Amino acid sequence: AWVHGDPRKVIYPTDSYGQFCGQKETLNENKTILFYFNILKCASPVVLINLQCPTTQLCVSKCPDRFATYIDVQASYRYRPDQWNYFRQFCKPGFNNPRKSVAQVLRDEDCPSMIIPSRPFLKRCFPDFSTKNGVLTVANQTTFKDGRGKTRNVTDLREAANGINNVLDARSVGIKIFEDYAISWYWILIGLFIAMLLSLLFLVLLRFTAGVLFWIFIFGVIGIIGYGIWHCYWEYDHLKGIPGSDLTVYDIGFQTDFKVYLQLRQTWLAFMIILCGVEIIIILMLIFLRNRIRIAIALLREGSRAIGYIMSTLFYPIVTFILIAICISYWAVTAVFLATSGEPVYKVMANQTLCKYANLTCDPETFNTSNVTKLCPGAQCTFAFYGGESLYHKYIFIFQLANAFVFLWLVNFAIALGQCTLAGAFASYYWAYRKPADIPLWPLFSSFGRAIRYHTGSLAFGALILAIVQLIRVILEYLDHKLKGTQNSFTRFLLCCLKCCFWCLEKFLKFINRNAYIMIAIYGKNFCTSAREAFFLLMRNVVRVAVLDKVTDFLLFLGKILVAGGVGVLAFFFFTQKIPVFAQEVPTLNYYWVPLLTVIIGSYLVAHGFFSVYAMCVDTLFLCFCEDLERNDGSTAKPYFMSASLHRILGKKKLSPKKA
Repeated sequence: AWVHGDPRKVIYPTDSYGQFCGQKETLNENKTILFYFNILKCASPVVLINLQCPTTQLCVSKCPDRFATYIDVQASYRYRPDQWNYFRQFCKPGFNNPRKSVAQVLRDEDCPSMIIPSRPFLKRCFPDFSTKNGVLTVANQTTFKDGRGKTRNVTDLREAANGINNVLDARSVGIKIFEDYAISWYWILIGLFIAMLLSLLFLVLLRFTAGVLFWIFIFGVIGIIGYGIWHCYWEYDHLKGIPGSDLTVYDIGFQTDFKVYLQLRQTWLAFMIILCGVEIIIILMLIFLRNRIRIAIALLREGSRAIGYIMSTLFYPIVTFILIAICISYWAVTAVFLATSGEPVYKVMANQTLCKYANLTCDPETFNTSNVTKLCPGAQCTFAFYGGESLYHKYIFIFQLANAFVFLWLVNFAIALGQCTLAGAFASYYWAYRKPADIPLWPLFSSFGRAIRYHTGSLAFGALILAIVQLIRVILEYLDHKLKGTQNSFTRFLLCCLKCCFWCLEKFLKFINRNAYIMIAIYGKNFCTSAREAFFLLMRNVVRVAVLDKVTDFLLFLGKILVAGGVGVLAFFFFTQKIPVFAQEVPTLNYYWVPLLTVIIGSYLVAHGFFSVYAMCVDTLFLCFCEDLERNDGSTAKPYFMSASLHRILGKKKLSPKKA
């Protein structure tokens, strides 16, 4: 990929000769826009089949700004040479022979038969449409000459432009989203920075007031959802009687402007029902799990004490983030190089549907001397796409799968390295007989060194197993996407079952791997042995696992929701200009939900990075506690290593006094 790839194929539009428009240090350096000789041909179904308009395409420095035909320009070039000089900039490079007959010029496509007022869109010249008194016009005209003796309506141009727009619509939305990111990236970073501060504040407060903070937080979540229910009801009642507000989502269909849905009563009613359901579920869980939540809070307090002695663990997620960012960057760049590693492929573009050479590959250097031009008058050998017929090009899809597999493997390895490192640091805290006197000097760095030096193979093996399952899931999703609309009921059922089974398998493997890495950090055994011992240890303490581990995960998940929700509400009021102090600072966006969703998802990921340290700490302490109970009995010969407070929470035997 790195040898054959060329990312310029993605950045620049390509003309009929396979040359890039706007590429530096070439003849097209100042010609950044693609111009279609006869855009009317773009209404052909060939556009959708080959993603290429069957007309000559040329790189130009600017789009035409007037109506003109080659016939008129040729007739007047003697006494109005300025018109010819303007028109010929849209002809093939080097052509300057206005005496050549019109029939020959149009046959050889030396010049377009006409030019129309256009403007650049996605670096391509499109007719400059406007509406006047409800009538579609181009430069205030409803008709134009096509340069072939006919007068056409501008609606024909609309159909032709739609032929290309159907291909470029997705790219159009993508460009607008990219523009929104380019304008609002500064405010997105500020939102993520606020999320980081809130996460750190949450963890610092948890260090000292775990119980009080969690109960305040839980009732805060209930209050926020309650406010959301009230706001939805207020909007629902406020829209009553407003024309158009009683329409359904089905009536208006899909709209890229999210504000359209907010004008419907049905939208706010749906939001209110969803929030009411979430509120009821949270309240019921708090009622039935109140005692277990107290136990989980006490275990978190013990975990906060461990993190208090090893504060450097809070910043280790930054290392994992950097490693994953490197993996993503390598995968993305390699994927782009793979996708652009083909050679230019030229195909015969013919207007005649009966031309047997249509859509066949051709050589532009020998095309004019071949029989194709005689058998199919008007046919052209134009650039179609980048590809090839070699063995390498045939297996590019397989290479993309291999690249995706390596990406999944590396990401899982980076996560495994972080889990093993944190587990080793927290295990050194638990197995210190006198805390904090017996804790190693640099527990996090020592654990990281051990993981790299002794456990790389075990971590890579665990990551490999998980990556294989994830790749199978990716392939199943790809097959499901490709077979939509053509599959029968049995195929849909089979794919659904396979996707469900591999999803469950992935979740199970993540759980086993996580605990296996803890055992690897404690004993230094290989992956299979550690996974087996961790699994049976958890099965022997399955009730404690269900009560403590999962309730703790639930509380930490609520913490992520609070951080992401709080920053999301702040971002919503900011980007919708509802904060008067910052109203002038809000950038003008195509879709305000683009930075909003980015801030919400990013805030959740930031909070997840910090709270994952706590989750790993609790899991490690819990596994060490179970191991401590099985290995020791609290006697002088076999004393417990757990702290007295943790023993009171989970144990039943009395602690023997520890020696000083």
